[in-house]
Amino acid sequence: MVAAANPLAAQAGLEILRAGGSAIDAAIAVQMVLNVVEPQSSGIGGGGFLVHYSAKSQSVETYDGRETAPAAAAPDMFLNSDGSRREFHDAAPGGLPVGVPGLLRMLEAAHKDHGKLPWRRLFDSAIELADQGFEISPRLHDLVSRDRHLKEFDTTRNYFFDAAGEAKSAGTRLINRPLASTFKVIADFGPDAFYIGPIAEDIVAAARGASPNPGRITANDLQTYRAKKREPVCSLYRRWVVCGAPPPTSGGVTTLQILGTLQEFDLAAMKPGSAEAVHLIAEASRLAFADRGQYVADPDTVRVPVGRMIDPGYLAIRAKLISRATAMEKAEPGNFVKQAELRYAPSPDKHGLSTTHFSIVDGDGNVVSLTSSIKSEFGSRLMVRGFLLNNQLTDFSFSPIHNGRPIANAAAANKRPRSSMSPTLVLDAGGKPVLAVGTSGGSAIIGYVAKTIIGVLDWKLDPQAAIDAPHYVNLNGPTDLEADTPVAAIQPVLEGLGHKVRVRDMVSGLHAIQITENGLLGGADPRRTGVAIGD
Repeated sequence: MVAAANPLAAQAGLEILRAGGSAIDAAIAVQMVLNVVEPQSSGIGGGGFLVHYSAKSQSVETYDGRETAPAAAAPDMFLNSDGSRREFHDAAPGGLPVGVPGLLRMLEAAHKDHGKLPWRRLFDSAIELADQGFEISPRLHDLVSRDRHLKEFDTTRNYFFDAAGEAKSAGTRLINRPLASTFKVIADFGPDAFYIGPIAEDIVAAARGASPNPGRITANDLQTYRAKKREPVCSLYRRWVVCGAPPPTSGGVTTLQILGTLQEFDLAAMKPGSAEAVHLIAEASRLAFADRGQYVADPDTVRVPVGRMIDPGYLAIRAKLISRATAMEKAEPGNFVKQAELRYAPSPDKHGLSTTHFSIVDGDGNVVSLTSSIKSEFGSRLMVRGFLLNNQLTDFSFSPIHNGRPIANAAAANKRPRSSMSPTLVLDAGGKPVLAVGTSGGSAIIGYVAKTIIGVLDWKLDPQAAIDAPHYVNLNGPTDLEADTPVAAIQPVLEGLGHKVRVRDMVSGLHAIQITENGLLGGADPRRTGVAIGD
């Protein structure tokens, strides 16, 4: 089964599985097709995180393909000349926010470990689609129409807009022969063809020559990029083991903190979407995001106390801070480290909705949960050889210092910015996978994933019902409720408990597969255009 954000991508992955490919093989095919048909969300110009269950070794492993800052990056790179923070939409387009893309190196590493079909074969569907074109979806048309930066750069203006300067209409066939050519080169010669040589030179030229916001990336930055295989973060949730990706993404740790804090409460006895349940989940999330902002950053440059953050004893203490009758105004981070280690100040969140997620289970029982991104919708808006470059460096804190203390997630040379991507696997007591899930949605990703896991495990919803269920998220601030859903009706009750409530649209991209004794159950987010298909 493949659950992905576009039917053409899901079909490409399923064809690979039918041809005898592994879940990793299918993941590469899915991702390349998504690069073609969802250019605003992800692709080879960005990065991602992959969580994999190997049926052979009965183990979970993670691959880190997060972008890195160029060697010339500096903590003050997103400050104005007077030392004030730049506005996000001033910093987001152009070359300055472009990180060294990591997606292809990550997929290469996973394929070397778990691929069955030849690398070249996995690009066939994407090459054909890029060469022959696909019909623009209403969603893509709408995103192009609303974007404020795409017309600023010749390549994106020419690709997405017609001669009159209007967004190409839904149903128009969008052909991307430069991307087809790029894919052919990478298919034939591997990722080295992306990181060394003419493609790399064009990436550097586009980023450094951009106006506004010329970039700092160099050919050496691309040539020396390495994906990393890291230990997953795993913890017990009731009778299950939940595993996610470790820092530099905050997704795994923060999701586990939310779930671990909620172990003190009998959610199964509560009604899904009730004020009681939403209050408790929001408060647990508030506590987890307080720790996230304080402690989580690139573990290769900052010491991240992951073990202590997800320690059951610590989370039980945090749970005692939750009142059933009153909401916290703002949660403070835990003080479980020595005072000498509390040198970092909390850093704020910025939303980035340009992300995709897919889940895959192959015939041998291998499982992939993969989230990838180029950060903002359409990333930096710089298009090179048919693909968009990311603007992930805006995931760093723009201000490197707060109240005289450095911020852990400040920019630095060769550093990986903190992420919220949360590809997740859930295992049963015997160590067998029972759920693969993840989503798009910026920093709200974590809340969407936690809600879906709770829906499946505590409330016994099938994955589609758990995905369909209304969203509610708290990032240690207002409690957001999804507009035009039943959960919006509990606003007065939550406000009576002291929550500051916002009712708003919440566009996720959840894609999940549940593995049961009777087969596979898939779910795709109706808020996007995805499907779950399988044999």
